[in-house]
Amino acid sequence: MKRFVEALRQSRMLLAGVVLVSAFTVIGALAPWVAPYSPSAISGDTFERPSRAHLLGTNDAGADIFSRLVWGTRTTLVVAVCATALILAVGMALGLTAGLRGGLADTVVMRIADVFLALPVIPLLIFIAALAGPSLTLSILMIGLFTWPQTARIVRSQTLSLRQRGFVDIARGLGGGPLYVMRRHLIPALGPVIGANLVFVAGVAVTTEAAMSFLGLGDPSAVSWGAELNRALQNDQITLGSLWLWWMVPFGLALTVAILGFTLIGVALEPRFNPRWSRAQT
Repeated sequence: MKRFVEALRQSRMLLAGVVLVSAFTVIGALAPWVAPYSPSAISGDTFERPSRAHLLGTNDAGADIFSRLVWGTRTTLVVAVCATALILAVGMALGLTAGLRGGLADTVVMRIADVFLALPVIPLLIFIAALAGPSLTLSILMIGLFTWPQTARIVRSQTLSLRQRGFVDIARGLGGGPLYVMRRHLIPALGPVIGANLVFVAGVAVTTEAAMSFLGLGDPSAVSWGAELNRALQNDQITLGSLWLWWMVPFGLALTVAILGFTLIGVALEPRFNPRWSRAQT
């Protein structure tokens, strides 16, 4: 935590990323109070222009676009948090097991990771979602289960490096079991590297969910930025006049800024917390 605070003071890029992500977090958490209307409420006529009552106008159903933009932030945050937590759990468990046990366990885990890395993720996600039906829970599970290999490989690599320092063998020689060694020694040492990597993972999760929703494979009952872009493009009147300015542009900008925030944090933290980056610069 001290290293993060120090990095925050020294890096404007990191500060900008934290501000952006924090702003979206606050908006998503306070969505019921920030949004003037319920996202599903018919609050006006169809295709109203922006006004004091409707800051971004209304859509084809008469729902307030600004309210749906705010509530879409909450969906984005739910996907980012839940998918990242799943990736962390699977990647950490398998990466630590492969790095600490070695031998057959290492070989099996890494070959499975190689298979998942070789799979065309987006087409596979589309195929599974088309078969199982659109669902936000399914989207989170698929994003987590198909994007864990990168985290597992990083954890495994750093675990092998930590094993060479000797304290792992000493702890095991004094009777410490695998779970004790992981909890007491490895996980605290791996924390900064994993934290920097998971920021990138969160951005990937947000992008993947938006892409699936844009293709009509997200939860139809959930309000998300990708689904709103999909709905706008399905309307024939989107090309008439300036309708696209207050319907499509805000959702596209929100998605872009959110991904930018995660990317800025990840790029700023990488040289401070990733030892491989530091060695590459020397």
